[in-house]
Amino acid sequence: MSDDLLHEVREGGIAWTTFNRPQARNAMLFGMYERLQQLADEISADPAIRVWVLTGAGGKAFASGTDISQFREFKTAEDALNYEARIDKVLGALENCQKPIIAAIAGACTGGGLGIAGCCDLRICDTGARFGLPIAKTLGNILNMHNFARFHALVGPAAIAEMIMTSRLFSAAEAKHIGLVSEVLETPDAVAARAMELATTMSTLAPLTLRATKEALRRLRRATSEVEGDDLVTMCFTSADFQEGVDAFLNKRAPKFQGK
Repeated sequence: MSDDLLHEVREGGIAWTTFNRPQARNAMLFGMYERLQQLADEISADPAIRVWVLTGAGGKAFASGTDISQFREFKTAEDALNYEARIDKVLGALENCQKPIIAAIAGACTGGGLGIAGCCDLRICDTGARFGLPIAKTLGNILNMHNFARFHALVGPAAIAEMIMTSRLFSAAEAKHIGLVSEVLETPDAVAARAMELATTMSTLAPLTLRATKEALRRLRRATSEVEGDDLVTMCFTSADFQEGVDAFLNKRAPKFQGK
């Protein structure tokens, strides 16, 4: 197991996974995504595990999205579609996991990190948590239709439009107001303690009821996600603006987007 992703199984059948790159605000490397998908499949098939908790190390971020350095070589439509398909398999594995998943969020939960949290069944956070998809401000890329469907089902069209079109980060209080999180705790330690408390309670409940609830909601989301959107993905990811966004981010300057 890479030190970038820590995993343990605690007493009572509670699996606990930590994104462990606090120096990079827990930005996700492709290997971390792949391991997360493997864990989702393993946990789903393991009768000894009742609940799964995902969290981030350091108290400053849950996960801030995909590590931008991995976008350096993106040039073609195939690069863009392969990336989206790769991430969608990870998120799909979280949705398909038969065990309930709790996202214990402290600090930044943005981009791909918000995608991961959005595929969990419960989300709790600390008062310092911030949520967003600031892609119009950073890289100039776009979500695929499956992710639009996920967020549409989770927070509705108005919230997802504001999140992307203004690129501002929502506060913990705003996240609770729109239903993105169910509880706001004072500190990261309080979030971890509450996540353990919730997991312990859920581990004693009827597993088939929890499994059926999760699957029912997944089926409802899936019904709205079969809309073609590859053209939107390739338009953004193959643009000069996307290359400018990546270069600007890695060189710590503001991007100059031209709409082409």
